[in-house]
Amino acid sequence: MNAKTPPLPLEKAQARLLALISPLPIERVDAPSALGRYLAEPLAARRTQPAHDLSAMDGYAVAPGDLAGPWRVIGESAAGHPFGGAVKPGEAVRISTGAFIPLGAGAVVLQEDLARDGDHLRLTGEAPSPEAKHIRPLGMDFAQGSQIMAAGTRIGPAQMAIGVASGHHFLPVRRKPRVAIIDSGDELASDCENCPPHQIPASNGIMLAALAAQEPCEVSRIGPVADSMGALLSAFAEAEDADLIVTSGGASVGDHDLVRPALEQWGAKIDFWRIAIKPGKPLLVATRERPRGMQLILGLPGNPVSSHVTAFLFMLPLLRAMAGAALCLPRPVQSVLAAPVSPGGARREFLRAQWDGARVTAMQLQDSGALSSLALSNALIDRAAHAAPSVAGEAVSIFLLENGGVA
Repeated sequence: MNAKTPPLPLEKAQARLLALISPLPIERVDAPSALGRYLAEPLAARRTQPAHDLSAMDGYAVAPGDLAGPWRVIGESAAGHPFGGAVKPGEAVRISTGAFIPLGAGAVVLQEDLARDGDHLRLTGEAPSPEAKHIRPLGMDFAQGSQIMAAGTRIGPAQMAIGVASGHHFLPVRRKPRVAIIDSGDELASDCENCPPHQIPASNGIMLAALAAQEPCEVSRIGPVADSMGALLSAFAEAEDADLIVTSGGASVGDHDLVRPALEQWGAKIDFWRIAIKPGKPLLVATRERPRGMQLILGLPGNPVSSHVTAFLFMLPLLRAMAGAALCLPRPVQSVLAAPVSPGGARREFLRAQWDGARVTAMQLQDSGALSSLALSNALIDRAAHAAPSVAGEAVSIFLLENGGVA
């Protein structure tokens, strides 16, 4: 691709990027270690839950159809300690929540609807209707052999719990992607407390590493790297073991933008370059064949907001796909504008904004070098190319920045 090739539309570029993914190997880890990762295979239950009819309330278990009483109390069924006998009409067993329904019982009458005098029990309130209302039947939650989670499911606390409850101490996940973040540019100072006027602190690398850490991966940082072919080639060699290399800066067409030629000299093949969005047009995607498998390179713009937006739209979906996620792309949310927005430009725009849960307000400062407005934003307003002026109350699509836009 050359500078005359039209920039790719966002969705086409995202699809093209995700099509490059080869699944990473599957490993089985204990349930706590799987937290935040993605299930690599469908998970089937190894047991049935509940494994027996259970009481959902505290009360007394009685025979089916025997709901008028009176009854004689013949024993107790507690959670973990089932009653060993059987219930006949005219008999009742004291039962607690989670306890086995005794043999012969078909209803649980709530304790607050009963009066007990010694072993004598009578109804003072309402009988359950239907009579099995307070019974959790065998297999209500899941049955042995049934699928409890699909491949690609993100494993949160509840998913981890059902994995263990269904009999799985170990869960199948993809190996964590190894990610190398490379900051490049002579203008970058590694010491933010001693930064001369002609330089700026190297903040993109730490920002991108923090974004990547929202997904299951192993992140390393390299740089800042000088604007020289030798320095870039050395940095790429240092990232030899990475599944994904993410560069920040140097991917455009200026005299000092050397990432593309350095990648080509290193043996990488440029797949596409430039996307039709603002901020973030000079995004680069390349691949490099290695004996151990293909390496992906994502070249992000150097302007901090452009770098953040393209990482949100491309790096995070890429990491999710590498980790085995079923849903990789950020999901739009519908909102309404709290204030007017000026006409759009020639490219699709992503405006930094503040969302209060009901309405969204575009930040006044939208320069791609302005970290201050990015730090105050929790959303991006998605605006089509050549968008007409928008008025307060107009419906808009937004992407929420928290948790990579997929929470």
